Amino acid sequence: MSYLSVSTWSLHRLLGPLRWTAWDEASRSHVTNEQPQPEEFSLLELPGEAAERGYQAVEVCHFHFPSVEPAYLASLKEAFAKAGLSFDTLLLDYGDITTGDPVRLEADLALVRRWIDIAAAAGAKRIRVVAGQAPHTDEAAIRDSAARLTELAEYANGRGVRVVSENFQSLTRTGASCSKLLELTGDAIGFITDFGNFQAPTKYDEFLSILPHSVSVHAKAAYDANGLPDEAEFRRCLDTVKQTGYNGAVVLIYDGPGDMWAGLKRIRAIVNDYL
Repeated sequence: MSYLSVSTWSLHRLLGPLRWTAWDEASRSHVTNEQPQPEEFSLLELPGEAAERGYQAVEVCHFHFPSVEPAYLASLKEAFAKAGLSFDTLLLDYGDITTGDPVRLEADLALVRRWIDIAAAAGAKRIRVVAGQAPHTDEAAIRDSAARLTELAEYANGRGVRVVSENFQSLTRTGASCSKLLELTGDAIGFITDFGNFQAPTKYDEFLSILPHSVSVHAKAAYDANGLPDEAEFRRCLDTVKQTGYNGAVVLIYDGPGDMWAGLKRIRAIVNDYL
């Protein structure tokens, strides 16, 4: 059966202000310009909080780590174990493994390997690596991405972590480019299907091409200005998932206004029909 998970992206206002380092600047555009709100719980407290609310797993964005020191990572791993919760995926947002700049490529690959080590130390089962920033029509870039993801997967496997990618950013903007990448990588990597990263009206057919390879689904609704989901569209996405016989994590994504737990509760009420 599918099981319920939540991303720290859906709780970023409750985790306090983000801690940025120099190499995070390129990924800051993914974060809203809201004023930081009072911190209600720390990342170390999140596993217990999520478990009490009935979640079975959590995905953690890399920029929500306040520290990557060994002692902190060991404490985070212990917090998940104590809560009986799975640390499914560390979501690494930064890095372009299709860049044509050899200096940046070497640096970004080293960065990914460093975060694989962090994922292993923190007890994460998987790490999401962005497939690349090259255009989705660039066949050579797709081949390069597949080769580099496969190499990174081999590195990660030796540390007990699985590499996954996602229909996220330029290279995997379409179902066709995702399918080409997955054909080249075979079983070396897993995949994440995000409801918000393909465009209607073709998105539902595109989902069908990548869901059989997916270990996680980011269940993100289209929200209005009040944070209310477009239920009909959201259910169409979920119906497509159900059609494929998908069996894995359904990760709730809420990035609307107001109380984030309340926003998650609204979409959870819909998702519960599909678990």
